[in-house]
Amino acid sequence: MGFVFSKSMNENLRAQQEFMLMSSRLQLERQLLMQNQMRERQTAMQIAWTREFLKYFGTFFGLAAIGLTAGAIKKKNPGVLLPIVPLSFIFAYQYDMGYGTLLQRIKGEAENILDTQSALLEPPKGPLTFEELEKIRRSQSKFFIEK
Repeated sequence: MGFVFSKSMNENLRAQQEFMLMSSRLQLERQLLMQNQMRERQTAMQIAWTREFLKYFGTFFGLAAIGLTAGAIKKKNPGVLLPIVPLSFIFAYQYDMGYGTLLQRIKGEAENILDTQSALLEPPKGPLTFEELEKIRRSQSKFFIEK
């Protein structure tokens, strides 16, 4: 009789463990999907912001180029056109970020760093441990009571 009870309890325990494992896997999968969705939305917002900024900066750049060109012709001094050089670099960067391949190149470089230069990613003094966090918390806490 005890053996049948024991066997039934073992089966129930095993079924419960499998359920808990599947439940934790499902929770982890949902968490990963949510984090990926949030990252994609943040990236889309960054690209949209860059495109919107480009509209305003492009207008400014165009007006500045026309004004500086007119000023250079009027004063017969090509030095007046010098501010166009840095402005054109900023415009080209923003255009590449919003409509070009800058993000793909950045992603490729990031993958290269992850694959070949992972030592650069290590935090100073190594990864943070629970003991270090507790030490910092205790030193900063005003309400900590030592047992």
